[in-house]
Amino acid sequence: MGLYKNLFKQTVIYGLATVIPRMFSFLLVPLYTDLLPTAEYGKVSIIFAYMIFFNVILTYGMETAFFRFYNKEIDKKVVVETTMVSIFWTSICFLFLGLLYRNTLSQWSGIDSQYITYTIWILVLDALVIVPFSKLRAYQKPMVYSAIKIGNVVVNLSLSVFFLVYLPEIAQAHPDSFLGSLFIHNFQIGYIFLANIIASLLTFVVLSPDYLLLKWRFDLELWKRMMRYGLPIMVAGIAFAINEQFDKILLGRWLPANIAETEVGVYSACYKLGLFMVLYRTAYTLGIEPFFFSHSSEPNAPQTYATVTKYFVIFGSFILLSVIVFADVFKYLMIRDPSYWEAMKVVPLIILANFFLGIYTNLSVWYKLIDKTYIGAYISIVGAIVTLGLNYLLIPTMSYYGSAIATIAAYGSMMVISYYLGNKYYPIPYDAKKIGGYLSLSIGFSAISFYGFRENYYVGISLLLAFMYFIYYNEKETLSRILNAKKN
Repeated sequence: MGLYKNLFKQTVIYGLATVIPRMFSFLLVPLYTDLLPTAEYGKVSIIFAYMIFFNVILTYGMETAFFRFYNKEIDKKVVVETTMVSIFWTSICFLFLGLLYRNTLSQWSGIDSQYITYTIWILVLDALVIVPFSKLRAYQKPMVYSAIKIGNVVVNLSLSVFFLVYLPEIAQAHPDSFLGSLFIHNFQIGYIFLANIIASLLTFVVLSPDYLLLKWRFDLELWKRMMRYGLPIMVAGIAFAINEQFDKILLGRWLPANIAETEVGVYSACYKLGLFMVLYRTAYTLGIEPFFFSHSSEPNAPQTYATVTKYFVIFGSFILLSVIVFADVFKYLMIRDPSYWEAMKVVPLIILANFFLGIYTNLSVWYKLIDKTYIGAYISIVGAIVTLGLNYLLIPTMSYYGSAIATIAAYGSMMVISYYLGNKYYPIPYDAKKIGGYLSLSIGFSAISFYGFRENYYVGISLLLAFMYFIYYNEKETLSRILNAKKN
């Protein structure tokens, strides 16, 4: 039990580092949707979608490669330094080329060049802190990691509220004051990105001692091996970015120009209601990746992975049903403007898609442990093909609902393929019967609640209680062992 207790502790702490910043950042959703028309929010969402895509390119799989080689190599300092030097110079090159060709990028994407400039700076500053953050995880300093992550979002949130809410009021009341002179009319989107830049810059300043103390050693042979390991992960990451965010870009390009940004805006706002599943999946991933690598040499590792996966599905199934039952309560908290609510019908699909992605993360451990990351790239490419193909077929007739269907189909196919190949190359004794039972029952109850008895909380809560009893009935022996261990 000590092994799982340590994993749980790591996941909780990293979860706080994820949950609290995400909760703060999701406070920005009602702020943005209150102050921005749907079309303007759609424009912001498209820019952020591009940022996710380029974030993957700027890291080129080195974060995962860092953990793999940090646990594998004897000289761990050279792994840290080689990774930092690599990320530093590629980021500087991207900064130079991005600023040089920002007007070309603006013409190609249809995004104003000033927003391109802001985006480039945010991307570079965020890339430069990837290795320092990875070091904190590798050195098992989750509290420091959490404090910096939370600080970043607090600054971003505070500045966003100041720029979008208080600065206009100050400018109106005291137009000749210093703060009043800083206000720019019709610059809401610019202020959103300015807040992000300042937050990213301060984070870099806090972590800059890692660069100041760096000996700048660069092991070329080690770097080549890390690149061979990491590049397939980058390909998988690009495919992931396509699956996760490219639908907003495609909606903006493939829908008629007069409705495109509005459709992206309502879809992106309701997409945010998948918050709780995203938080669960992200916190778990942050805790599980170092755990998987550090315990890969244990003789009972496959059984450990199987047990961890089962309980991930149990808790995830409960979260899935809970969020879908109360989805229409959460919308009043996060999206107060009713003009965004027309896209609520995609919420169950988006939550389930994120859950499938979390299960896929568990199932994908095998190809990372046997150094066959290229298989992960192939799987992700299949998912990206499904995403692009279904978006192409469905967007013209179903708009964002077609994009939601494409997302769930992509992650579902990746999950199934990884399970099938994992059984072939690195067999793990998953309890498929129980995992399938929890997942199927949760999906069935969710469909009944949302599509049959939506906002009927007598039915929804009854289904939730029935599911909780089902968990207790099937896991009571394990729960009893845990409780007895605590008493002893």
